[in-house]
Amino acid sequence: MAKIKTTENNSKREIIIENAARLFREKGYKAASMRELATAVGVEAASLYNHIDNKNDLLTAICFNVANNYTSNIEKIEQENIPVISKIEKLLRFHVRERIINFSEVFVTDTDWRNMEEPHLSEYREMRRNYRKRFAEVVQEGIDKREIKGVDANSAVMIFINAIAAVDQWHRIIHKVNSQDLEDNIITILVNGIRN
Repeated sequence: MAKIKTTENNSKREIIIENAARLFREKGYKAASMRELATAVGVEAASLYNHIDNKNDLLTAICFNVANNYTSNIEKIEQENIPVISKIEKLLRFHVRERIINFSEVFVTDTDWRNMEEPHLSEYREMRRNYRKRFAEVVQEGIDKREIKGVDANSAVMIFINAIAAVDQWHRIIHKVNSQDLEDNIITILVNGIRN
């Protein structure tokens, strides 16, 4: 019987989660089967259950991994003693990089999070709300310090997040700009749009 091939940095469960994210992105969470995931990982379907509870366990792990990455990043940036506009730029760059580097995980989180089961669904929904609130507080601080224009902070965050979500289309373009140029262009447009 085949075994899940681990790497120095990834456990068997992490390998399964990575493959699940790719499969869910390609087929959609509801359409993806555990048999297809087992094939992608290179084991029998029954072997998967030695490492996971069920398909929803995988979706929950993907969503919380992404949410925890975003939360850890904003916590670190909030503590930095730099101009607020620089904090916003760092937050936006993180969003762009996550969409480029961890495309499958972020895509699945954005499109399929509502398929999580309780109590995880409510907990995740609260994490999303809290993240956007904290991001808006950073923007509001910039407004209060007159570093950025007097915009509605919550609307700014919504626009930032939705604009950066368009990076998903970049993955499908054949003749695409390199990822660093894409990141720089997005930051130039978004940050200069609010800079006072």
